[in-house]
Amino acid sequence: MLLAINQLPTHGSPLSPDDAAGVDERAACEVENMLRLCPAHRPTPLFCLDQLARRLGVQRIYVKDESRRLGLGSFKALGGTFAVIRVVLDQAQRVLGRPVTPAELLSDEVRAVARTLTVCCATDGNHGRSVAAGARMLGVHAVIFVHEFVSPQRVAAIAALGAEVRQVAGNYDESVVRATRESAAHGWIVVSDTSWPGYEEIPRIVTQGYTAMVSEVCRALDAPPTHVFVQAGVGGLAAAVAGHLSMVYGGLRPRVIVVEPQRAACLYASHQAGRRVAIPVREPTIMAMLECYEPSLVAWRIVSRVVDAFMQVTEEDAIRAMRQLAEPIGGDRPIVSGESGAAGMAGLLRIMEQRPAQQALGLDDHSRVLLFSTEGATDPVSYLQQVGRTSEQVLEAGAAVE
Repeated sequence: MLLAINQLPTHGSPLSPDDAAGVDERAACEVENMLRLCPAHRPTPLFCLDQLARRLGVQRIYVKDESRRLGLGSFKALGGTFAVIRVVLDQAQRVLGRPVTPAELLSDEVRAVARTLTVCCATDGNHGRSVAAGARMLGVHAVIFVHEFVSPQRVAAIAALGAEVRQVAGNYDESVVRATRESAAHGWIVVSDTSWPGYEEIPRIVTQGYTAMVSEVCRALDAPPTHVFVQAGVGGLAAAVAGHLSMVYGGLRPRVIVVEPQRAACLYASHQAGRRVAIPVREPTIMAMLECYEPSLVAWRIVSRVVDAFMQVTEEDAIRAMRQLAEPIGGDRPIVSGESGAAGMAGLLRIMEQRPAQQALGLDDHSRVLLFSTEGATDPVSYLQQVGRTSEQVLEAGAAVE
């Protein structure tokens, strides 16, 4: 296990006004108000794993279960769908020459504008599905680029939402390049969850979408958590979680630990380098939704300030965490969590085996730990291979996302 306490000079410094405005309480409220327009929208459950907490020696373990978010099986449904809504509102206001309210999204005038638009993104699976769902709801055409390592099940789920799916040789980063180039050539609107110099507005909106999930947690808890283990790919989720918690709780904010696959730990590497860096492409990880090799510019700006530690987990750690969630001890509730969804749990389990790491993070019997199970069995075949069980619950979770 590799753990690095945040030693960056920016750690603890305030967020920029633009970044803060994208993750504060007002931002989360805007997301929730817009998502109420989606028939499938409802808060996801927050479970307390008391037996596991007792075994590990902490006071509480909370798990936010995103396996049914908007019927799409992943927290990513928040960011992509919200971003498409915002894109349509902005374009409608330009075309109609007047303010357009969310209540008008399904009006004939706004839908006529939406039909002229094409949104595009690259994806490991879940973000593209979210963009496709938002596009279908509003009548927008969607072109989704998937790289060669995206499973057939995830590709089929995107296509089932009416999106045009284009496959790209290579990895996620190469699909991002292709999506950006094709969008520039055809006048499409890129709805990416990662950002780079000159492209920040929409990724910031995607990250804002995730704050709705964190806001639900804050309302459900009687006291703030003391520690949060949150997984990261390009860093958008980690930025939303750490940023929103810092805005809500201020000096009482929890310690946030970013968890990445050992084979794709670009935030960890950026911390070690003292700046945002790209890392070499390595062997693919089973945590496919986290397989990213360069942090998002916007996310890194937030993460470097409000995340307290960075750690890496192995493939075996992820599988163990999936099984722990699927087959809990005592009376704890089973949770179906995919390989990437269980990464936060993988981080906690690994840390609790290392006494020096526990002490470095201040984890003890008074700690209240928050985890996010960010996806369900979005690839049911892979899930069953890793967990090795065919219970009714697993099969039901698989059917829910097919």
